[in-house]
Amino acid sequence: MLKGIMPEGPHFLMAMLGAALLLGWGAGLLCRRLKVPMVVGYILVGVIMGRSVLGIFNTENFEGLVFFSYIALACIGFDIGGELVLRKLRGLGKPIIWISALEALGAFALVAAAIYLHTRRLYTALVFGALASATAPAATVDVLREYKAAGPLTTTVFAVVGIDDAAAIIIYSFSIFFAKMLLVQGDVRLAEVALKPTAEILGALVLGFAVGVAFLFLIRDYTARRGLLVLTWGAILVTTGLANLFGFSLILANMALGLTVVNTTKWRRDDLFELMRGTTPPVFVIFFVLVGSQLDAGKLASLGWIGVLYIVFRSMGKQAGASLGAVVSDAPPPVRKYLGLCLFSQAGVAIGLSIQTWLTLGQDKYGAAGAELGMMAVSIIAATTLVFQLIGPPLTRYAVIKAGEANV
Repeated sequence: MLKGIMPEGPHFLMAMLGAALLLGWGAGLLCRRLKVPMVVGYILVGVIMGRSVLGIFNTENFEGLVFFSYIALACIGFDIGGELVLRKLRGLGKPIIWISALEALGAFALVAAAIYLHTRRLYTALVFGALASATAPAATVDVLREYKAAGPLTTTVFAVVGIDDAAAIIIYSFSIFFAKMLLVQGDVRLAEVALKPTAEILGALVLGFAVGVAFLFLIRDYTARRGLLVLTWGAILVTTGLANLFGFSLILANMALGLTVVNTTKWRRDDLFELMRGTTPPVFVIFFVLVGSQLDAGKLASLGWIGVLYIVFRSMGKQAGASLGAVVSDAPPPVRKYLGLCLFSQAGVAIGLSIQTWLTLGQDKYGAAGAELGMMAVSIIAATTLVFQLIGPPLTRYAVIKAGEANV
């Protein structure tokens, strides 16, 4: 809006990034006091500084800032991998596998079907179905810890939210491949449909594992905390760059990196992930401010029905899938009855995948329809995240209290 009035250039842009960091953090703290997720504050600052209001961060200079998005998505993937301690997951048994698979697939199937019937665009339905499958662990875990919950429901929730995002990333990897194929309207070959997304997923996993093994070799006799931090960041950046170079999912590759690190070393693994978490907040603040800067507030109203369908059918899919998984696996009654209420929250991974959709489909070869779908994904996920983060924690609290597992 103010393009041509404000100064431009790298020095001005650096100053504005500093302002975005300060204003975003302040808005996040205000949101936390209002019992709203901090990410909402970051995004609102971005809306004000972006194309909808001031135009400080615009289409012309955003390409020079896109590396913030790559780094933030990489950190999200690495952190997810660090939660997947296989020894703990194996001990939780069959119910976890069934519930995690069916609640993610349930949300995917119902949202995809509803949005396809509304838009008659299969590529749109596939993308939003995949985004719906993710659950945010942070808000749910915070409630469980606040109430010192313990019991079969609590144990199951911890496990499901720990591996849910990994399932969502795999579902997304297949879905975005089909969406890209439909957008370019190329010849559909059965072998390509079956093998290419599988190859991309396996390639990302192998890449993350290979970098993880090399990284563990480097730190085998190393104890300096600052040095470990530098080497960890180096491993993440190498994985991210190679994933982009080969066309793999950078989130999935970094998830494989984190999974390798946390499962193949018995020492310092907590230090590594805690060290990383201590350095990532500035990256995430700028990342979400930039997300908000690219939202077109004037078009949000026209996305209303898709947003409503997404909220309603994602909620139904999570509930139905979790209940069915609990019944099939003969889980305890509290798990069957209340688990679905603990899976509403949506945040980091869904937003991260929506940004990856925007970055991927914004390329020229996917045309105006791809660019529109990418921006629609960011807009709707940003808006619905606010809704789910407002209703998710109270529903989790209700579930653990009704199950008799909360210390109140």
